[in-house]
Amino acid sequence: MAKPTKDVFDPKKFLAKVGAGKAILELPRNRHVFQQGDVADSVFYIQKGKVKLTVVSEQGKEAVVAILEPGQFFGEGCMNGHPLRIATTTTMEDCVITSITKDAMMGAIRDEPKFSQLFMSYLLTRNSRIEEDLIDQLFNSSERRLARLLLLLANFGKEGNPQPISANISQETLAEMIGTTRSRVSYFMNKFRRLGLISYNGHIEVHNSLLSAVLHEKPLLRERD
Repeated sequence: MAKPTKDVFDPKKFLAKVGAGKAILELPRNRHVFQQGDVADSVFYIQKGKVKLTVVSEQGKEAVVAILEPGQFFGEGCMNGHPLRIATTTTMEDCVITSITKDAMMGAIRDEPKFSQLFMSYLLTRNSRIEEDLIDQLFNSSERRLARLLLLLANFGKEGNPQPISANISQETLAEMIGTTRSRVSYFMNKFRRLGLISYNGHIEVHNSLLSAVLHEKPLLRERD
């Protein structure tokens, strides 16, 4: 008699189901998942929708740290001993998000190698992105930073075709992400559209010509502020 085979662990199915230490949140647009200063005791995984991370300084200045998409975690600082949230997370559209307690995360990482691999892959990718963002802020003009951000938001370089950028991502949000003013972003966006690098059709469509301009550092992207 054949022995029963153990079910193969699927980390994405694990994250999509309610279970011990897990809950599924269905949140409408513009809802906080957590706010800066809240107690940090859970990690979150995006199944559907986009989430914006913002930080407010002691002087009251707000900056957008990241825009996260399906397949990404956030709130993982609690795993590193952070007792309080250091950012605010807000849904940018209707979202389905898995909430996982710190204990449940620790158990899954310890007991399921495939889940541990998925989470580590996310952390390494996120760390590389942070390093690239820092270099971008230090050495590139705001025009070039905006061009790079548009390419990232359109998923250039990932599998499949580039994606339109949602109209929910405003010019003010773009300005906060690259550290400049909304008027400068408006000026550059109009310039990109005039040059045929992007187009508007209820959303922003990024063309390959913008990628070419960034990769080859064409003069239009070398102008300093």
